Amino acid sequence: MQADSGAVAIRGVREFPPIQMGGRIVEWVGGAYGAVASLAAVRRARETGAGELIDLSVFEVANVTATNYSDLFNSLAGRPEPDPTVPPRNVEIPSIEPTLDGWVGFNTNTRDQWDSFCILIERPDLLESAEFAALATRNARADEWNAMVREYTTKHTTAEIVEAAAALRIPVAPVADGKIILELDHPQERGVFLRDPLDEFSMPRRPYLIDGVSGSAPQPAPAVGAENGEAIPVRTPRPQTVADSVALPLAGITVLDLTAWWAGPTAAGMLATLGAEVIHVESTRRIDGMRTAGGMFYSRPQWWEYSAFFLSANTNKYDVTLDLDRPEGRALALELAAKADIVIENFTPRVVEAFDLDWDVIKSVNPRAVMVRMPAFGLDGPWRDRPGFAQTMEQITGLAWMTGHPEDQPRIQRGPCDPNGGLHAAFGALIGLQHRDRTGEGCLIEAPMFEAAINVAAEPVIEWTAHNLRVEREGNRSPYAAPQNLYACEGFENWLAVSCATDEQWKSLAAVIGHPELADDPSLATLVDRRREHDRLDVLIGEWAAQQELSAAVATLVAAGVPAAETRDNRRSSGHPQNVFRGYCEDVDHSVVGIHPTPTLPFRYGSVDHWVRRPAPTLGQHNKEILGGMLGHSDAELAELEEKGIIGDWPMGIER
Repeated sequence: MQADSGAVAIRGVREFPPIQMGGRIVEWVGGAYGAVASLAAVRRARETGAGELIDLSVFEVANVTATNYSDLFNSLAGRPEPDPTVPPRNVEIPSIEPTLDGWVGFNTNTRDQWDSFCILIERPDLLESAEFAALATRNARADEWNAMVREYTTKHTTAEIVEAAAALRIPVAPVADGKIILELDHPQERGVFLRDPLDEFSMPRRPYLIDGVSGSAPQPAPAVGAENGEAIPVRTPRPQTVADSVALPLAGITVLDLTAWWAGPTAAGMLATLGAEVIHVESTRRIDGMRTAGGMFYSRPQWWEYSAFFLSANTNKYDVTLDLDRPEGRALALELAAKADIVIENFTPRVVEAFDLDWDVIKSVNPRAVMVRMPAFGLDGPWRDRPGFAQTMEQITGLAWMTGHPEDQPRIQRGPCDPNGGLHAAFGALIGLQHRDRTGEGCLIEAPMFEAAINVAAEPVIEWTAHNLRVEREGNRSPYAAPQNLYACEGFENWLAVSCATDEQWKSLAAVIGHPELADDPSLATLVDRRREHDRLDVLIGEWAAQQELSAAVATLVAAGVPAAETRDNRRSSGHPQNVFRGYCEDVDHSVVGIHPTPTLPFRYGSVDHWVRRPAPTLGQHNKEILGGMLGHSDAELAELEEKGIIGDWPMGIER
């Protein structure tokens, strides 16, 4: 699934085959998508009496969470022909680096973080290096760069580096496994891990809090047949109302979206796509950081409108610009909050407090508001004010520890923790609305990105506490299928993905590769046996694959009942026949960038034929419509606000 969707080709160094994301991240995130889709549909059913058919594609989940919208980036660039001698995969640098006693993880998404990182590694001379500051040219000199970074990191312990980097506000984390994460002070102080109901292992708690409470303790999984014979209360269906039965689940809900980057906009974007009127707020002085991903198009007019991340995560939204550092901007934000059903933000707590827009303030102007806060690490604890991105979460939760080749280092998964954090926050928002429906009062939903990530990386902690077992990275193998791996076919970088989860699939594979006798080999009879003999099987399958044309090999294996797929180029995923058939990418017409295939949600409602109602907004596009039309400010007032730089439609410091 990962290989076919484009989610494998994007990741890894050229010295090794591309690598899958370790663990079962796609299934976990797919479950989160399904939960949001279902809860929203239930909300509409309760209001209208109209049920819904939900068709969720795990294949699309893999693409939207783990390819970094590279197909849309490629479309924005004009579909240049790729260099046939250069594979599409790469790794971020700096990222996971060796220390005196383990591994430490960084990321430098902003120029300020990059500058601080140069100070951290005691190389202030690099501050003037445009070549190292740019990721593309930095990657071209990766060996030189890595040597400079590791000259510093290998002389210090992980704890020393984390403390120093955090003081400089660099996103940083110890690279943890199931043992290490339990020893860290922040999850301990926040009570993130619970014992399971039978006290057999530790597990993550629910990843959102309602008014500071995490909810009831989990109950044991029911035994088979435990409820046989029990009566289930019958709910009288509400008569279906024709007028509203075709409306989207969140029609009539207004959301004030104070988020930026990817996780927060994904949460608000999910609400927008499900029908809410979402007003995204940024400023001309500080545009949404994810717009800067369009910097590769800096030679084009309005390059900040060319970010594939922003174009995908912000469809169906309105956009206004407000300088929240100034009283006039904050006052307008409070006017919007007074009219909102949901207020959502993903700043660090100290930033919201500096804006004076925390829950107490929002509640004072709108007692019925649901406020969703998405700080990286939560509203309390020793790490509360640390910045964190998807990379940080992958490094600290065990996801990176499970990803990579055994003979290489841990590698980040490159993205899924952002949409995952957004999904959990969106789910929390729906729970908050349900709470308001029941009580008539608003509430505070705390949905830390860290705890959402822990919930999709539960295996390392469970295995460690239950069996004293450290889950290690296995490259492209799996504990749930054997053989499973990538095998090189004829030509350059033509990787065949094979995964045999059952004995029958294994026997069919043995026949296809010309070794039917292996199907009766007692040393290969079970999954455990085949995992033990995986090296031998890889040689045999690899010898067969090397003589095959990739697409023909896939067709032969699939016809024989063996799960197999091409490892597809993530830059071409919109053209995959399955994506085309299901309409996963929709052609969206944007006033600046034109028409491009844009990923949507990885599920379909039977009642909805397309998800995108309007393209992602341009900067400040709806200032007049929202601040004038909704809030009632006159044209003269808006002109004065623009003259003062409180609002606008152009980034400050860039000439028109």
